[in-house]
This record gives sequence, structure tokens and C-alpha cells, in this order.
Amino acid sequence: MTELDFTALWADALPYDAFIAASNDKHKGLWEAIHRLAAIPEWAHVALPDGSLHLLAIAEDWCGDAANSVPFLARWAAVAPGVDLRVLRRDEYPAVMDRYLTNGSRSIPIVIALDRELKELGHWGPRPTELQAWVMANRLTMPKTELYPQVRRWYAQDRGETTLREVIAAAGVAASRRLWR
Repeated sequence: MTELDFTALWADALPYDAFIAASNDKHKGLWEAIHRLAAIPEWAHVALPDGSLHLLAIAEDWCGDAANSVPFLARWAAVAPGVDLRVLRRDEYPAVMDRYLTNGSRSIPIVIALDRELKELGHWGPRPTELQAWVMANRLTMPKTELYPQVRRWYAQDRGETTLREVIAAAGVAASRRLWR
């Protein structure tokens, strides 16, 4: 398996606002609404050991899980010094997506945490662990018309907190109190 050139991928990736601007109008409203409502909890204030964390999200605008995760990461990146987020469209980078399959599937979002030299620290996705376990346990027996509303309800109640916790952990950064504002 060849190494990924994260420097080139980072250069190709879209800043969050550009990703939203290029999104289909059918999906854009959900992304904008979730981003507008996203609040970063106090515990997510973290100290970055080397002052730089790059988050490379693999997503598509039509993905409900991405719409419920990536806007929180964008809000976090907007307020956290040294944190930056860019988005790669999954369907334009199949070789990258194939490195981060979930049970053989191209499930998104996937968030790759990179250090200041754009070396991989870890990755997260496609859903918070608790939610993913619940979906996997129920997806074959529950109709999608019942499953997806419960997934959306879980995300609404969680308010991005689990995604933030798990992405921060995947990056190897310890959460702390009031280290930045």
C-alpha cells in the first residue's frame, strides 16, 4: 500500500466555507443550520502541544452523518488557535477513501488528524462510537424510515460533543480547562 501524500491532499482540499459554497443547494441549508447552532463546550478547550492540528475531513454534502459532525469540527477549528479544517470530497478521492474503509464500506465522514508537518496522528469516523454500535446492531432489523430519525435525534441531543471528544482523542490531544479562548 502506497503512502498518502497528505501535503498534496491538504493543498487540494477545500476550506470549510468553500466546501459549503460548492455544495448542492438541496443539502447546503442543513449544513449551514447545524454550523450556525454549533457551540463548542468548555471542556473542548485544548492545548495543542506543538501548536498545530490539521483536520482533513472526507465527506460529501449529501451525507447526514457528515452534516451532523463536520460543522462542529469547523466551528471548533474557527475558535481554537492552531486548529485548521479542510474537506476532501469522498467521490473525487477514491484511493484516499479506500484507505479508511469501515467494514469494507466507504462510510463517511472520516476525519484524519495531521500534525504541523502533515503527518497522520490518527483518524476518526464515520460516526461517534456509541451511535455506530447502535446503527450496526439495528440496521438489518429496523427499516431506514425508523432508523434515520433516531440517528438524527441522537445527533441533536449530543450536540457534537461526542464527535469532538473522539476526534480530539484520535489526534492524541488531551482536553483541558480554559487553555484558550
